[in-house]
Formats: sequence, structure tokens, C-alpha cells
Amino acid sequence: MAELQIHGKDGKSVGTHSLSAAISGAKVNAVTAHRAVVSEEANKRQGTQSALTRSEVRGGGRKPYKQKKTGNARQGTVSAPHYTHGGMAMAVKPRDYEKKINKKERRAALLGAFAAQIAAGNVTIVDSIVFAEPKTKDAVALISALGFANQRRLLIVLPVYDAVTYKCFRNLPNVTVRTAPSSSAGGAEAAKTAVFSTRDLLLAQKIVVAQDALTKIEEVWAK
Repeated sequence: MAELQIHGKDGKSVGTHSLSAAISGAKVNAVTAHRAVVSEEANKRQGTQSALTRSEVRGGGRKPYKQKKTGNARQGTVSAPHYTHGGMAMAVKPRDYEKKINKKERRAALLGAFAAQIAAGNVTIVDSIVFAEPKTKDAVALISALGFANQRRLLIVLPVYDAVTYKCFRNLPNVTVRTAPSSSAGGAEAAKTAVFSTRDLLLAQKIVVAQDALTKIEEVWAK
């Protein structure tokens, strides 16, 4: 069982947290992590793209000119793909890009990625990430106090969606804000900020987790 330092908004240590053995002892599996990331990215695709084939474009019901004695190549219709405004050859159509991954694999990928970041010393626990007003300078002050002002990819994990806190970070291009998983459905408010994914964990150089968010992670993912 690992001990993690808990920091205040001023960056100073205010206590420790005993991390669940299910998280600290999770094994990293590159194959499982790859499958999880591929699934996450594929499932983001809407699959609504559509182009017209030669049978769907308007016009082209007759030959553009006679078959012989024009000096031109014979043509049957102006809706052919090689004509301007003609139909597209092998046109893309709406399709489902969903890639399924079972629950145990997805959980193993998340826990493995999170454990790897903890082992590398890239996870910082903060007692609370809550702001009274939506001011970017308050978010910058917190990041600077933790020593992460120059990080290019910083992941912030909140316990639940909070509009004020989200607005504090949204103007910072190097910061991604996510929420901890919840055992309940969450509703429309919870859907505004997505739960962190395996890809989020792998891409982040540093991860700042609210103490309440870490508790939720242990409750949901470390069963």
C-alpha cells in the first residue's frame, strides 16, 4: 500500500493518503492499454460522413455528345467520377465505427495506466480543487504553486463536474479537465465533463487529482 502526499492550494504538504493496493499494485499491459485507446478513439467517431455516388448525383441522363466523329473519348454520362460535379467512386457512407472492449479489460487498462503514472511520480494529490469565482488567474496560481507551470500536458481530475472550476481552467491550452468515475448515472451535468480515459492518463505529463476524486476512483475502479 503506497503513501501519497496530499498538498494544499499553496503547494505545501497537508497530510498523506494510503492508496488502495488494487491501484498501486496494478500491472501495466501494453496490449490491453492499446486496445482500450483504440476503442476510445473509434467510439468518438460519429460515422455520419456521406458522399454521392454516380447514381445519386443530379443529371447525367444522356450522353454529353455523340459516340463517334468528335475527336473526343467516348462518354456515357457527365455523372461519372472523372467529371466535375460527378459522383464519387467508392463513396463513403454512414457507418458505425464502434469497437467494443469488455469491462475487465477497460478497467485493467485504466488501473495499469494510473499505477504507472503514480510509480513514475507524476501524480499529485490536492486536498481540494474548488474556486469561488471563474478566474483563470486562480487556476494558474494553483498550477504554479504545485510547480507545474511549464508542463505541456497537465491532467486535472475533479470529483464531480463544477462549472466554476471548469471555467477557471478552460482558457489554459495545456490543461485537460476530467472527472472521476461515478457509480451512478450522473445525469446531464455530469456528462458536460467526461470521465478520464486511458488515453488521457497516458498522454499526461503530470496529473493533479483532488482528494475526493481519488476516493471515488478507489471506490469505483479498485473493487
